Amino acid sequence: MKRFMLAGTAFAALGATGAAAQATAQTAPAATTAQAAVAVPDNILLKDWTGPYDGVPPWDKVSPGLFPQALQFTIDEQLRQARTIANNPAAPTFANTIEAMEKTGQRLERVLSVFGVMTSNLATPEYQALDKEWSPKLSAAFDEIILNPKLFQRVKTLHDNKASLGLDAKQDRLLTRTYDQFVNRGANLDAQQKAQLSAMNQELAALFATFSERVLADESTYIQATEAQMKGVPADMKAAMASAARERKQPAGTFAIKNTRSAVDPILTFGDNRALREKVYKAFINRGDNGGKNDTNELIAKIVKLRADRAKLLGFDHHAEWRMQDTMAKTPERAMDLMMRVWPAAVARVKEEVADQQKIATGEGVQTIQPWDYRYYQEKVRKQRYDLSQEEIKPYFALDNMVDAMFWSAGQLYDLGFKENTGTVPVFHPDIRTFEVTDKRNGEIVGLFYLDNFAREGKRSGAWMTTYRSRAGLLDDDIVLASNNNNFVQAEAGKPVLISLDDAETLFHEFGHAIHYLLVDVHYPSFGGAQRDFVEYPSQVNENWLLTPPVLQRFAKHYQTGQPMPQALVDKIQKAQTFNQGFATVEYLSSALVDMKLHTDPTGVVDPDAFEKKALAEIGMPSEIVMRHRLPQFNHLFSSDAYSAGYYSYLWSETMDADTWAAFEEAGDPFHKPTADRFRQYLLSTGNETDRAEAYRQFRGRDPDVDALLRKRGFPVSGSGGNN
Repeated sequence: MKRFMLAGTAFAALGATGAAAQATAQTAPAATTAQAAVAVPDNILLKDWTGPYDGVPPWDKVSPGLFPQALQFTIDEQLRQARTIANNPAAPTFANTIEAMEKTGQRLERVLSVFGVMTSNLATPEYQALDKEWSPKLSAAFDEIILNPKLFQRVKTLHDNKASLGLDAKQDRLLTRTYDQFVNRGANLDAQQKAQLSAMNQELAALFATFSERVLADESTYIQATEAQMKGVPADMKAAMASAARERKQPAGTFAIKNTRSAVDPILTFGDNRALREKVYKAFINRGDNGGKNDTNELIAKIVKLRADRAKLLGFDHHAEWRMQDTMAKTPERAMDLMMRVWPAAVARVKEEVADQQKIATGEGVQTIQPWDYRYYQEKVRKQRYDLSQEEIKPYFALDNMVDAMFWSAGQLYDLGFKENTGTVPVFHPDIRTFEVTDKRNGEIVGLFYLDNFAREGKRSGAWMTTYRSRAGLLDDDIVLASNNNNFVQAEAGKPVLISLDDAETLFHEFGHAIHYLLVDVHYPSFGGAQRDFVEYPSQVNENWLLTPPVLQRFAKHYQTGQPMPQALVDKIQKAQTFNQGFATVEYLSSALVDMKLHTDPTGVVDPDAFEKKALAEIGMPSEIVMRHRLPQFNHLFSSDAYSAGYYSYLWSETMDADTWAAFEEAGDPFHKPTADRFRQYLLSTGNETDRAEAYRQFRGRDPDVDALLRKRGFPVSGSGGNN
């Protein structure tokens, strides 16, 4: 994503789920001539960041009332910068056009990076109102830049004559990508069409903000439960939910179950009370689909129709074709082909899993496995087959130890050192921990890492990574400011936070994003990001190190005794690594398939609930499982354009992930330094400054092998190999 385009897209990206939806913020350079004529108001959000690490966000001084002035000033400033480039009387050159655009909008990015945290992590009604008000304004400003005919003509002139410009490979790639983005965003439209396009984009921006607000409202509700109903639920989760009940002034002896995944999953996995499981499950899967003021179906219908109409206006058959222009997959057909190569094996495995569960359930009087039964009986199958329970693992997964584990792994692989310095820099909530990041090879500071682990009111669900400043040589930015944001349930006061295996994998996943951006070392800021179907790759690779013997031996220690996890338990975990892969794959892949089907419809005319039901029937969705994200709460798709027609990217990235992990296995050491060095050299540090498929070939010597993914999930391998 280009820096000069962030006026319209970073704002939306900040509302998107998933670690890749990031905005980067840079310290502003000396004012240009165009900027110097306009006095900067006395507003902390408009000042250069000060303090250590080349300046840090002033979280302790931020309030909602500061944003209208800050947003308006920085929007106007970036528009002036763009007009100055467009109206330059000198003939266009790479320096006065492309590089000049790379340097614009830095102050706006700083404001948006702070605002994005407030709307994602601390979404009060005041911030939600600002989000809805300013999303369309930011979209309009972005369109004014991208649809400026003089600016585009300068870019086009350079692009048409690039063979004579003497550009190096990276400059050539930047110019080509800049030109393509102008064209794909409407630069070739006539004036009437441009006005129509901008109106669509502004309406979409407002709809995205409203969608996020409604889903968050449904996620902020609670279900009350009694002691008897909570039978089987782990003690630490019960204590946390009892504490939540007390905070909400519910009757003594009751428990408050928040309508978020981190609170719901333990009930569905361990709760013996089937009626409570059903109640919690239905509340969770019906977020945004209850027919009341928070219902999102009408919003989704409008979003999908606008996207289809916009794609047609831009000359594409449908939204998916438009969105996938700048991806590794390139076309919806290639993405669908990969998904459908995995889908049949996943469905077949689900049938096996359900049959195993039914043997136990029948003995307990449950004749048919329902979706609210799946996790519960699958956990019983795990215990029966492997003599292993998640509750047996959890005492060894204290959150603080797992944080140390992910830092240690990054040090072994990439020479990154993490030293806690909480309290020395401002943070946006008292729960936030901070860490100075160094390159252990030379001791130089390379970043500051913010760790935001816990769920709270106003924080959207899920987990994600954000950067507030990225490394870019053109801007002399060297110190990365990055954060991980999770939604773990905080323990009762004075007790350690114990996390599940799934939560530990989430911790390592998001940290994989942080590692990626801490290591990116590019010259041009636009190369600091990654294509949508590449961005999840580094994070998914990083999950693999969690269950390696060196990590478990050093950090999986019992929270009471301090004793390391017994080898017998480690062995059981290793044997069970492909357990439940039918469920995990179908839950995710159904969401990705419905996303792609939704956005390849050229008309865009849909009834969301009816479309979801029909699409799932077409692919043969098992009745015992529901999509991981049903359409009415699918933030990835409807809180921005970021993951629309792109949820397949997790599978695309996982294909590379599985093949990458195979490289470490072939080396015989999960911490094989030469392999890690190649991974860093070709794929992590390069951002998007080289073709990602070619970068993978440089690392692996070939394209990724899909069979590696099937083997990793424990599915049958055809033996035909093949690439994604």
